[in-house]
Amino acid sequence: MSPSGFLPARPLRLLTLLLILWLPLGGILAAPLAPSFSAATSAFLQKNVNADGNVNYAVIKKQPAELNTLLQTVRSLDTKNMSAAERKAFYLNAYNLVVIGAVVERLPLTSVMKVPGFFDKLAFTIAGEKMTLNELETNKLRKPYSDARIHFALVCAAKGCPRLSREAYSAATLDAQLTAQTKRVLTDPSFIRVTTGVRKCWFRKYSNGTPTILKRPVRPSLLT
Repeated sequence: MSPSGFLPARPLRLLTLLLILWLPLGGILAAPLAPSFSAATSAFLQKNVNADGNVNYAVIKKQPAELNTLLQTVRSLDTKNMSAAERKAFYLNAYNLVVIGAVVERLPLTSVMKVPGFFDKLAFTIAGEKMTLNELETNKLRKPYSDARIHFALVCAAKGCPRLSREAYSAATLDAQLTAQTKRVLTDPSFIRVTTGVRKCWFRKYSNGTPTILKRPVRPSLLT
């Protein structure tokens, strides 16, 4: 440093050059945030979801820090610069985490169906936008992607729903994950019932674009 306290001209030019080079690099370094979110979500699910897809809500209630961190990311993550696959994976993971968080917040709870407006009235902040679970499913997943496999990737905290995967969805493997999850659900005897040659399952029906819950032929059981 010069006696005057200012940087000499050559180091100053070098610093300016480094700053110019750093600006685009900063954008590159910010890009792995979505994969990191998927990895953190996978770690959380593997700790708190068993092989049967049951969530240990009581343990999460006692130790909520990991879930709270993930939900903060769900609320604040900017999806504008994401690819279509990254955005799709993010919203799938966000839906399932928000459901878990909503249940944990309301423990003790026997059924989400006893919470008025659980799917169509309660509003959550997802990537900076307020929306219900139904709006998240319809406007961020079902309409943009027209992918029937999405139905089997979303869980609604009831035994009649598809079993929750212990692996978060990731853009790099999303297509294979959705296909595998769909096959698991469609071969799951707790979800699919065959009666007199007719295959039945508990599913969501869409009426005028609004999803509603059908309780038959398989009725959602109590939460565990």
